[in-house]
Amino acid sequence: MIIVTTAGITPEALDRIIEHVEAAGLRTHVSRGEQRTIVGCIGDEGALSEHGLTQLDGVERVMPVLKPYKIASREFSVGNTAIRLGDPADTVIGGRDVVVMAGPCSVEGREMMFDTARAVQQAGARLLRGGAFKPRSSPYAFQGMGEDGLKILADVRAETGMPIVTEVMDPRQVELVASYADVMQIGARNMQNFPLLSEVGKVQRPVLLKRGLSGTITELLMAAEYVLAQGNGDVMLCERGIRTYETATRNTMDVAAIPVLKRETHLPVIVDPSHAGGRAHLVTPLALAAVAAGADGLIVEVHPDPKCAKSDGEQSLEFSAFTQLMQQVQAVARAIGRECTWPSEVS
Repeated sequence: MIIVTTAGITPEALDRIIEHVEAAGLRTHVSRGEQRTIVGCIGDEGALSEHGLTQLDGVERVMPVLKPYKIASREFSVGNTAIRLGDPADTVIGGRDVVVMAGPCSVEGREMMFDTARAVQQAGARLLRGGAFKPRSSPYAFQGMGEDGLKILADVRAETGMPIVTEVMDPRQVELVASYADVMQIGARNMQNFPLLSEVGKVQRPVLLKRGLSGTITELLMAAEYVLAQGNGDVMLCERGIRTYETATRNTMDVAAIPVLKRETHLPVIVDPSHAGGRAHLVTPLALAAVAAGADGLIVEVHPDPKCAKSDGEQSLEFSAFTQLMQQVQAVARAIGRECTWPSEVS
């Protein structure tokens, strides 16, 4: 359930409400707005008396939350979650800007990462993506450079100032990846790796959570709940296409998931058009559709020489194609009342 407070509640009255709830064995999640504060109650709600709660000073009303996901639900927050990144923290995901993350599927070497970072930053990308650890269907395929890849990403960030997004695959890797990454990505294959979700929830690093290959929207939100329940509120949900009977594309991008998620949750929604289409010529139209449908950001695969890429080259854009995509994304964003601000334009 959630407790909606009266306008202008005093800190003392709010503390008494929290103490009352926690004394009954429940945890609280507090979301503060300009006028009112919402106190989410997480646990055995049967231990609380609704009548007793309404008698407390500062309580306006008590409302049940019937959805299985609690903290992720829109009812638990007075506004949208906005995740700030960078130094200074001038990149906001979940605000008015459509934020683009770009880079290769895998970190393959130092020179290619520096070249890619400079190119995508000049084109308007705000974050650099690149996998140091790679989950591959074949045990013989390139698995990533590991910590050496993380060190390269950190060096690129030091020169360009771009926050980095990279995948963590195992609970045992969380501490290592968190020491380098600005955003920890949970791949589609790990959407329901609950020990991993709980572990990244204990680390104060933003999490990019990709929808599973056959995951429903509710299952995606329940996966996010695992992270949120551990105290990490900076979660982005990523639609990257789901597995259907269609073979013309690598996956089927669920465009309808974007407005559904925006209605159901306060968390930012990111779209991965590269994995959805699986072919470079499909990336731009899918990206534009995602922005038009309300996505807060995109994560796009870009490589200096896609035909020589060690992974996912067929869906990676060349630098010139990415520059054209960014120009079109900016136009669509402005058409729907949003922006896609270049790093150099941020004050």
